[in-house]
Amino acid sequence: MIINLNLENKKIIVAGGGNEAEKRIKSLLNEKCEIVVISDSVNTQILKLIKTKQIKLKKMKIENVKFISELKPDIIIATTNDKKINEKIINQAKMKKILAYSSDNPDNSDFSNGAIIDFEKMIQIAIFTGGRSPVMSKKIKVKAEKVLKKIISKEDIAQIKIQKISRKLAKEIIPIQFERKECLKSIMTDNHIDQLIKDGQIKKAEKRAIEIIKKWK
Repeated sequence: MIINLNLENKKIIVAGGGNEAEKRIKSLLNEKCEIVVISDSVNTQILKLIKTKQIKLKKMKIENVKFISELKPDIIIATTNDKKINEKIINQAKMKKILAYSSDNPDNSDFSNGAIIDFEKMIQIAIFTGGRSPVMSKKIKVKAEKVLKKIISKEDIAQIKIQKISRKLAKEIIPIQFERKECLKSIMTDNHIDQLIKDGQIKKAEKRAIEIIKKWK
């Protein structure tokens, strides 16, 4: 089952400080979660993220898995270059009912990482092979991205931004869920809003959406 986890305010441990850890960290940076790296050394890119306080570092050589009990993470990602340590981390995490992923053992992991196609952080499309072939995921991602860039327009991105604002306001004003859905649909299909978006008048499009919502009171 492919799902998108809500990681806001969750604690994620990344065990290891190399290139594999860097990839996992970068995929988490926009998730509004607390990222803690456990390693006795980190690469240059990870160090920059630590210095800018985007992530935290617990500097230590990983010889056991006591840090899991100490830090109580919601998710742990094992990326060390020691396969036995990664296995210990995964097994301990499973015992404590913590979601876990090992970069060198996807079959024993609780989840897999897809190759992500990202459109301004508004639309994310993931290519999964179920951990069978990350290389093929990346190859298919490159092919799919070329096609999707022709299909997904700037107008689509703008409409998502307007829908986000509209949805928040609709929840405050319209108490019945069915009516909220109908209201948001009417905004999405409103010709005036479409034209304003095409003309680059996003603020006016947002204002028009707000006016529509207020009429549903």
